[in-house]
Amino acid sequence: MNRSPLTSAVPRILLLGAEGQVGWELARSLQPVGAVVALSRSGADLSDLPALAALVSRQAPQVIVNAGAWTTVDEAEQHEAAATRINGEAPGVLAEAAKRCGALLVHYSTDYVFDGGGQSAWREDDRPAPANAYGRGKLAGEQAIAQAGGDWLIFRTCWVYAARGRNFVRTMLRLGTQRDSLQVVDDQVGAPTSARLIADVTARAIAMALTERQDGRFRSAIHHLCAAGETSWYGLAEATFERWRSLAPDRPLALTALQPIASAQYPTPARRPANSRLDCSGLEQRFALHLPHWTRGLDLVLAELAQAGR
Repeated sequence: MNRSPLTSAVPRILLLGAEGQVGWELARSLQPVGAVVALSRSGADLSDLPALAALVSRQAPQVIVNAGAWTTVDEAEQHEAAATRINGEAPGVLAEAAKRCGALLVHYSTDYVFDGGGQSAWREDDRPAPANAYGRGKLAGEQAIAQAGGDWLIFRTCWVYAARGRNFVRTMLRLGTQRDSLQVVDDQVGAPTSARLIADVTARAIAMALTERQDGRFRSAIHHLCAAGETSWYGLAEATFERWRSLAPDRPLALTALQPIASAQYPTPARRPANSRLDCSGLEQRFALHLPHWTRGLDLVLAELAQAGR
C-alpha cells in the first residue's frame, strides 16, 4: 500500500462528526495526538458520498476519525435506506479514500450488530445478527471497511451518553424535573459509556497505532470499547437520580417514584437488544489500559452538568 510521507512530525487528523457527543469530546482528546481538522455535518455530509471522497483527497490526512453517524435508532426503521447510506456506505467510501492516501481510518460501531441474546458478554469474533435497521446499517459499515482494506480500527461501543446532546442521562434529568413518577425498562443490560471515555481511549489507541504503523506491526481490527461493569436502564436511571440529588441539592427533582418495567411494557419501533454486554479484554490488552467502572463516567458527566447549571 502506498503511504503519503509525513510532512511534519505532527500527524494531520481529519475528524468527522465533530458536533456529536463523541465528536465533541474527540476534538479535545485528539489535540495532543496531532493537528486536528474538526468538521461538523455542514463541512462533511456523510450522505454525500462523492463529496466525502473528494474531501479526504483534499485534506490528505494521516488519520481519519469518523464520529459521524445516523444515531436515531427508531427513525432508521422508517428510513433504512437513508440510514444505511450514512452508517453503511459512507464508511466504505472513507475506507477507500483512506487507503488511497495512506491514512489510518478509525470508525465507531455498536453492540446492535448482535441479536442481544444470552447472558455472556459479546466477543469481537461472535457472529453478528442485527435485529433492527440501525444494527444492519452499522454492520454494513464494518463490512465495507474490511472489504476496502487499508489500515483501520473499528470500536464497537454501547449506551453512549455525555453532558451534551440527546442521550438517556440528560433525558432522565429533564423528565425527573417535570414528573413525579417514571417507568424505566429493567430487562435490558449493558454498560453505560461516556463519550469522554470513548474519546480518551481513542486518542490513546491512535497514538499507539501510529507507532505500530511506523514499526510495521500494525493490524486492522475490531475492538469492543465500553465502561466496565453492567446495569439496566432502570439501574442507570436510579444511579443518575441518586447522584444528582447529592451533586445539585439546589436543583431539586420533582420525581418521587421510579418503577422498573419490562421491555414489553415500553414497545418501540426498533427492537432493542436485551444483552448489550461487550467483552473489552482485547482492547485492554492491545492498548495497555484498564477501563473504569461505568459509575465513574456517570459521576464526571453529572458533575459537569451540575457545574454548568450553576
